[in-house]
Amino acid sequence: MANTSTKNVDMLTGNLYKSIIIYALPLMASGFLQLLFNAADLVVVGKFCGSNLLGAVGACGPLNTLVLNFFMGFSIGVSVVVSTGLGEDNWKKVNRAVHTCLPLALVSGVAVAVLGFIFAKPMLVAMGTPEEILPYSITYLRITFIGMPASLVYNYASAILKANGDTRRPLLYLTISGVLNVILNVIFVTVFDLNISGVALATAITTVLSGFLTVRQLTRLTNCCKLQMKYVRFYKEDCLRIIKIGLPAGLQNSMFSISNIIIQSAVNSFGTAVMSGSSAAQSINGFQFVLLNGVSQATVNFVGQNYGAQNYQRVKQVKRISQLYVTVTGLVTAAIIVYFRRALLGIYITDSEAALEAGEAKILFACTFCFINALYEVTAASLRGIGSSTAPAIISIVGICGVRLLIVYTIFRIPEYHTLYVLFSTYPASWTVTLLVGTIVYGSIARKRFAYHDRHMEAFKKDTFKRSLK
Repeated sequence: MANTSTKNVDMLTGNLYKSIIIYALPLMASGFLQLLFNAADLVVVGKFCGSNLLGAVGACGPLNTLVLNFFMGFSIGVSVVVSTGLGEDNWKKVNRAVHTCLPLALVSGVAVAVLGFIFAKPMLVAMGTPEEILPYSITYLRITFIGMPASLVYNYASAILKANGDTRRPLLYLTISGVLNVILNVIFVTVFDLNISGVALATAITTVLSGFLTVRQLTRLTNCCKLQMKYVRFYKEDCLRIIKIGLPAGLQNSMFSISNIIIQSAVNSFGTAVMSGSSAAQSINGFQFVLLNGVSQATVNFVGQNYGAQNYQRVKQVKRISQLYVTVTGLVTAAIIVYFRRALLGIYITDSEAALEAGEAKILFACTFCFINALYEVTAASLRGIGSSTAPAIISIVGICGVRLLIVYTIFRIPEYHTLYVLFSTYPASWTVTLLVGTIVYGSIARKRFAYHDRHMEAFKKDTFKRSLK
């Protein structure tokens, strides 16, 4: 019952090396295309509006990412509940979770849109956004927040499709909306002269399209993941189960974003040119990260289904194979990006040597060591797949925010160490700490959970045998 479509990947049987990569490739492509379309926003602004407005868009990036990462983490709760339900062959559990997701996404999205619109200016001011670009950043941020409900609907609905083994259709819908986004970017900026307001408006419009297409596909499914509007409501037990897993996962994702906001605030102190260079480098690093993150997204669903099916040996194999994939991919992409860093930055920046130098500094630290972060993401995904979502959230709070805050507010404040190289060194330092701690915690929790289920099943078998004798 888990997978009724031949297009869906079977996570419970078959060669894991092949299955994980087949499942992850569309996820990688989706993330890559999403960033490509986001980069198109930056390229259009940089080419037609100048580096100052590019900095205005970059100043909004950490705040947008903070909100999106939180709710993308929340969607992991959806993935885990659906995937474990499929592994357990529990139709009711899956179906109720599916029908809880849509109202949860809409209510959350509207709340975020309202709060984001109201507090856009205070948040940007608190981050130290330069006065000359502040009005543009406020406008851009408010428009993008308006499209937040549609964005959450897409993320939650696509999480259901992915947990069901379908990663191709979310890629298709993202491609359609992304191509339209690029077209609208150019039209709004060059024809209607809307500068960054047009870029934000294009994003909001196309996000609505992707959300609609994904929800429509859920209504066309034939198994327990099928969405029927007459059953859409908040099912208390299922909603709480999603929140129990999704909230810590969202907080974990937010820790990366909050720490990036801290770093962005420090970057802002160097001026607009450095802000532009950092924004361009962040976009490049994002392309590398999504290739690695596709594997960690695969990990959570593969682990979830096999954990639900109580196939613990396969759970362990999923983690090992995923870590192998992210290590090789991370090192190869790092070598390519570092070698071509000047040319890649030149795609975004054409009018500032200082911006190029700042971008190079960030690439050397963030891209070279990105594989360490990916190794931790696989570990965190494995923990969430076996139902432990709080542990990786705590690790991220201490390892990511803690380490970065420590460096930014101590070493970085010393005049001779107030440099971009010291600031960007917070990336590999924090990733290394989280990986070491996460590996230890995963080993402890996994052993206990596997042993508990083994004892439970053994007791069940003995009880069944005794009853048969009677």
